[in-house]
Amino acid sequence: LFFVFIHLFFLHLSGSSNPLGTNRDLYKIPFHPFFTIKDLLEFVIVMFIFYIVIMEYPYVLRDPDNFIPANPLVTPTHIQPEWYFLFAYAILRSIPNKLGGVVALVMSLIILYFLPFISSKYIKMSPVYVLHQLIY
Repeated sequence: LFFVFIHLFFLHLSGSSNPLGTNRDLYKIPFHPFFTIKDLLEFVIVMFIFYIVIMEYPYVLRDPDNFIPANPLVTPTHIQPEWYFLFAYAILRSIPNKLGGVVALVMSLIILYFLPFISSKYIKMSPVYVLHQLIY
C-alpha cells in the first residue's frame, strides 16, 4: 500500500514516460493537486464503505462452512484433500495411533527428500530398458 501511494505521488508529480522524445514541459499541465485529491478521495470513500460493511454487517461476506459445529472424529465434508496430499492423508488415516501416523508420515517425507540423491547409475532409461517399453 505504501508503494502504491509513492507510485501515485511521483506519477502525478512528474507525469508518465515520453516515448516520442519531445519536450515534455511544453505539453505538461499541472494537474498534480487535482489528481492527488481525486485519488485520495476515492481511497477514503472505498475504505469508508468497507468499514461500514465490516462494522455494521459483519456476516454479509461469511462462509457458511465456518459455522458447522466441529466433530473431531469425522473429517468435514467441505475439506477435500488435494491430490498431492493424498499420500500423506492416507498415511495419517490408515494408522489408528496418532504418534504412529505422524512417524510414518515423517518417514515417507524423508524418503521423498532423499530420492533425488540416489545415484542415477542404478536407474535405467526408458528407451533402453525393455520392461519400461512393455509397460508403456
